[in-house]
Amino acid sequence: MASVAAKRRPYQVAETIKSWIVDRQLKPGDRLPSEAELIETLQVSKGTIRESTRILEAQGLVETRTGPGGGAFVREMSEAKAIALLSNYLFFRDISIGDIYQIRLALEPELAASLAGQVDAEDLARLRASLHSYAEPAGNDEEERQQHIDSLNFHLMLAELAGGNPLLCFIIRFTTQVLSDLTIYRRLYEPATHDLGQSGCRYHAAILDAIEAGDARRSREIMREHLLSAQAVMNEQEAQVRRGFLAET
Repeated sequence: MASVAAKRRPYQVAETIKSWIVDRQLKPGDRLPSEAELIETLQVSKGTIRESTRILEAQGLVETRTGPGGGAFVREMSEAKAIALLSNYLFFRDISIGDIYQIRLALEPELAASLAGQVDAEDLARLRASLHSYAEPAGNDEEERQQHIDSLNFHLMLAELAGGNPLLCFIIRFTTQVLSDLTIYRRLYEPATHDLGQSGCRYHAAILDAIEAGDARRSREIMREHLLSAQAVMNEQEAQVRRGFLAET
């Protein structure tokens, strides 16, 4: 039976290769040293190198190609894969609406404030045009679900305007995706509230007005008020679903 140290060895080598990639400033598409070179440099077995490569492939950081010119190549992990991996990590944890909004309330009001007076006319027009899809009451649960997704996309569009902060954009995108998933997994649209989109539309329009006016304080306040209002609605939806589930049992 293999020792714990032996089982961990491929993971340690994978971390060494990742550090090697960073140190040498390799880019997506660059080729890693050959298997023989890695064996010689890292002083490990062929099996360990191959297992380490599989680990890096599973992490989305390396891809292998066969045939002439084949080998292991650096690969940039897509945002979708990163979000999927993090979502899988949280799958069996009891993430609540409150958990998600705690993060949103910490980040998004400051995001809105930072954009005040910094968004050009073209982007403002694009953001205002996006409001049309949820400006009117939804006719049914499915329409409301789509309106909610469209409303969340507004927040993603704001995050994308954050300039040189890809981490902020990713965190907001991730929390938005988790929120969207929760509404589906926990059937939060069954007790319908068909004015949810309209309420979001009004807040979003007011946020854009404050951003256009260059009023950071007002942008922050409206975003915070909007998120607290949305959280209250989502909490009530979650409570109704739980009450319905308990009644069935």
